[in-house]
Amino acid sequence: MKSSTDKAARPAGATRREFLKKSTLAAAAVAATQNLFKTPVYGQNQAPSPGSAVGANQRLVVAYIGVGLQGMAHLKLQKEHAGENNIVQAAVSDLSKHRQAEAKDAVGGDCVVFEDYRKLLERKDIDAVTISTTDPWHATVATDAVQAGKHVYGEKPMARYLGEAFKLYDAVKSTKKVFQIGSQGTSDYKWTKVAELIRSGKLGKLVLGQDSYNRNSVRGEWNDAPYDVPKKWLVADDVNWAMWQQLVHNKVDFSPEKFVRWRKYYPYCAGPLGDLCPHRMHPLMLATGNPEFPSRVVCLGQNPIHADKSEEKNGESAPERDCPEDLQLVAEFPSGLALMMISSTVTWNGLPSVMRTHKATLSMAGNRVDLKPEKEFSDDIDPQTFDDLKPGEDIAVHEKNWFDCIRDNKEPNGNIDLAIKVQTVLSLAEMSNRLNMVCLFDEKTRKITNGDGKVVDPITYGTLDKS
Repeated sequence: MKSSTDKAARPAGATRREFLKKSTLAAAAVAATQNLFKTPVYGQNQAPSPGSAVGANQRLVVAYIGVGLQGMAHLKLQKEHAGENNIVQAAVSDLSKHRQAEAKDAVGGDCVVFEDYRKLLERKDIDAVTISTTDPWHATVATDAVQAGKHVYGEKPMARYLGEAFKLYDAVKSTKKVFQIGSQGTSDYKWTKVAELIRSGKLGKLVLGQDSYNRNSVRGEWNDAPYDVPKKWLVADDVNWAMWQQLVHNKVDFSPEKFVRWRKYYPYCAGPLGDLCPHRMHPLMLATGNPEFPSRVVCLGQNPIHADKSEEKNGESAPERDCPEDLQLVAEFPSGLALMMISSTVTWNGLPSVMRTHKATLSMAGNRVDLKPEKEFSDDIDPQTFDDLKPGEDIAVHEKNWFDCIRDNKEPNGNIDLAIKVQTVLSLAEMSNRLNMVCLFDEKTRKITNGDGKVVDPITYGTLDKS
């Protein structure tokens, strides 16, 4: 069986890359649905006011906040499936004039454009928003959205820092809005199957889980397409730069490099911990059958290659990144379970997806789960293979799950409880790596302590030089 890190079986990396790269082709595929958007829905199809329930057959009015690469890809994919999801796209918001115009043209019809997302949230006809901003805005925009009565599909990670993640968590709980974290692996059925097997109790107590999300490139991740810096339209007058960097501590003059490749720089992203690890950590924790808050987290990060400087392109080398190229994370949970995660931008070869219980090992790859008993328990447990476990990792399926749960008032696959527990692991991992410490966490008090028992405030904007 091929591991999840084999080149022929890299659904996570390939899925997201192809999703972004091919999103520009979606317009032709969705032309047949254009008639859905020619008639305004406002009035005869008025959406419920904030806080009211959405009927099972109610057409949902959807808006988009942040329409860069990821946001436009979501917009086009949701347009492609607008008929089956019974949605209409009403508005977009972005801090770039070019992107505003591009998104408005992609939606067509009566799409309304906003620079300030808060103006978009004032519209009472909008039921739900898809948020694909830079990481520092994820939690703030999502919190404002649920408090305005909107359901939220929020791109991962849930937040840039832990404090704002808990504010969002509390807001979702109090408003009872449906929140879906944009980690489509949680809608991949193989992880749910593993959770069912573990919850059955027949395999004994869960001991250890592992996974990885790795990439590799000559010039360094996020330096090449689709992250090339546009030279025709990306100028200072196009972007509300003051608002773009409003939340971060390290404010700089307008920088096309950082506007496009912000994932490389700590003020805007935790690097692999923010962009790559969430893809695997969400489904891995879901697969435990009982996701927990971590009790202890340790993380190491290195820059062994300095790939940004390794090769020039068009006579230029890319600026050096802040974040690690390679990192290793271990999280311990109150039940005694430990999870290992590695993530790299300088090697494809990672860990296979595996869950180990006291009595058996579960290996996951593609649409398949292999159950192999430990030899001491082979008389009690038979080896089994569960294959053709569909759906696999599919963004359209994940979005549909969100829409269905809005109508049915149910918890989606990437719900807020899973999201906050994963974010706690990721945020503690960043603290561990950047502060050179072991992070202990108390879920009741939400306090972080070091190995000496000293309380340490969670890092946030302004805590560290690069923040």
